[in-house]
Amino acid sequence: MKKSYLAFAGMVIVECLDVGLTTLSKAAMSRGMSHFVFVVYSNALATLILIPSSFIIHRNKRPPLTFSILCKFFLLSLAGITVMQNCVFTGVCYSSPTLASAMSNLVPAFTFFLAVIFRMEKLDLRNSRSQIKIIGTLVSISGALVVTLYKGAPLLSTPVQSTPDSSPSNTSSSTSMNNWIIGGLFLATASSCLAIWNTAQAAILKGYPSEMTIVSFYSLFGTIQCTILSLFFERNPSAWTLKPDIELVSIFYSAICGGVVTFSVQTWCIKEKGPVFVAMFKPLGIAIAAMLGAIFLGEELHVGSLIGAVVIVVGFYGVIWAQSKEEKGLDLKTKEDGESQEDDEVDRLHSSSQKKPLLGSEVHV
Repeated sequence: MKKSYLAFAGMVIVECLDVGLTTLSKAAMSRGMSHFVFVVYSNALATLILIPSSFIIHRNKRPPLTFSILCKFFLLSLAGITVMQNCVFTGVCYSSPTLASAMSNLVPAFTFFLAVIFRMEKLDLRNSRSQIKIIGTLVSISGALVVTLYKGAPLLSTPVQSTPDSSPSNTSSSTSMNNWIIGGLFLATASSCLAIWNTAQAAILKGYPSEMTIVSFYSLFGTIQCTILSLFFERNPSAWTLKPDIELVSIFYSAICGGVVTFSVQTWCIKEKGPVFVAMFKPLGIAIAAMLGAIFLGEELHVGSLIGAVVIVVGFYGVIWAQSKEEKGLDLKTKEDGESQEDDEVDRLHSSSQKKPLLGSEVHV
């Protein structure tokens, strides 16, 4: 019971830290910080923290590294850091942390879609659970389209009376909507990359069961890749100079809270309660993001964001529910198979014990 409370509190803290990261990064980028530089510095700092722990603390538990494993780590960081993180922070720069939290709920749907494509999961259209997964995936994608393409009127705000000279306002509104759509597309791309990362990491862990080593090299390769990418896109030398204000704070926060703490808590919760329990907390980030965005960034919650987020969450929980039922069914089947084998063994031993006296009596005679 105590572990259940700790896992619950830990996942709430993780969601708060994740949303705090997007909110803080949005504040830093709104003051002129380059998101390319932000990703490089935060991953570099996380690497400096993770590499020593991997090579010193876990040196006896770490399986041997091969060139093939390192290549897999490199590709994993390409999807999970270089593409995913740059798309996330570009999307947040164009839109808001609330939209980022809403779009992150697409990850289970995209993961299911990829698992079906690569035949990691069997799709039986006659099975009710498979049908729910398909419907949930389609509902989540529909919600993402709503939250991206329809912004709607702001909630809890006083309507502004229109004036004859409103062309600048209309132009500003049109630009804001375009930025919102661009941000949504970047965030959707980030969610698909995260789904690829989840699928690939699960496959790598089967052959190399050392989470700390994977994350350390994943962060190291991600730093190298992002540095090359940033040098290509960010050619202004002054952009690499950090100011001792919210820019520096956001980088330390991203490296420590977003990298080290979040990973450690999530790993422990997955070990104690399972991956479905961890995923169930993802929609909580939408409410936290809306609250923090309103308090620290002065952002407004729009009708389209609310409707789309609700639709995404409904689809999200549909996919998660079906997955949890399948996992329980597999566990029950495994248990029944084990009990059946035990019963067969008992029957075989009982049968042999009955035959022994007869054989013995024949030999005796």
